[in-house]
Amino acid sequence: MDLQVLWFVLLGVLLAGYAVLDGFDLGVGTLYLLARRDEQRRVMLNAIGPVWDGNEVWLVTFGGALFAAFPRAYATAFSALYTPLMLLILALIFRAVAIEFRSRRPSRAWRNTWDVAFFAASALSPILFGAAVGNVMMGLPVRADGEAQVALSGLLSPYALLVGVFALSLFALHGAVWLLIKTEGELHEEVRRWAWSAAGVFSVLYLLTTIFTLVAIPRATANFAHLPWAWGIVVLNVLAAGNVPRAVFLRRYFQAFASSALTVAGLVVLFGLAQWPNLVTSSLDPALSITIRNGSSTAPTLRNMAIIAAMGMPFVLGYTGLIYWVFRGKIREGEHRGGHGY
Repeated sequence: MDLQVLWFVLLGVLLAGYAVLDGFDLGVGTLYLLARRDEQRRVMLNAIGPVWDGNEVWLVTFGGALFAAFPRAYATAFSALYTPLMLLILALIFRAVAIEFRSRRPSRAWRNTWDVAFFAASALSPILFGAAVGNVMMGLPVRADGEAQVALSGLLSPYALLVGVFALSLFALHGAVWLLIKTEGELHEEVRRWAWSAAGVFSVLYLLTTIFTLVAIPRATANFAHLPWAWGIVVLNVLAAGNVPRAVFLRRYFQAFASSALTVAGLVVLFGLAQWPNLVTSSLDPALSITIRNGSSTAPTLRNMAIIAAMGMPFVLGYTGLIYWVFRGKIREGEHRGGHGY
């Protein structure tokens, strides 16, 4: 495996890791206002309290790795998607501020304000993520000089918005399954109802998004002709998605969460397969697309980055696993996790 292929794969791993880990955080925020009592909302916040900020490190690492390994793709994509990405950063900032500020004053109005901010930021983030993915799938107007300028209205196509809403439903289901692992009692039974509703909405949007993609973007499956094993990813993805409501019905919540995580990761893999070998596909002329070959850094840079990644990743994975192990178990009303006092 050459270094350019290696870094394409590693970027996929980082993106999948972020989607799986921060995905359930955003999903919990999307469901947040459905909780009727302040104590229930505290439980939901404490269910993600010890891990949400660490999960965002995967996104930061993805951005840094893309910048270092494929600078042309980074520059083109981030300039074309500048407005939605800035909105995404603002949403992630407001989510963090809302989590930390909601319990700083006892006023009900104060808490309600930050609760709404937390929900809005959590719901907006996956929509923006999905819209960005939808635009990359359709292609950006990359010119011969590598520039791609797109007005905000041009980024809000029906397909991009559909993918954004689909991402929202996916993360909402992922977050509901996480809450089933972490909650008990009255809130647990309410979350089961939310999970069923989220599964129904996700299933419909999964079907609609798949049909729209196959009809509007024929090249999405072009690589399947010479990569027949890719159809196995499709089958596994469908089976994993279908097993989520089944496992919830059987109250096998860890199995449901594993299936949900595999669904999220599988969709990221399919996104990568649809793009390969492009990083940014030009909608003007396929020959102007930025690929792993014409958009990468030099071989010494990729080699040094690979060495650093090989040294650092075991520590990141070990720390992540330790945090989840330390803060395992159910969250009970009145209990604070991670020292935040939500």
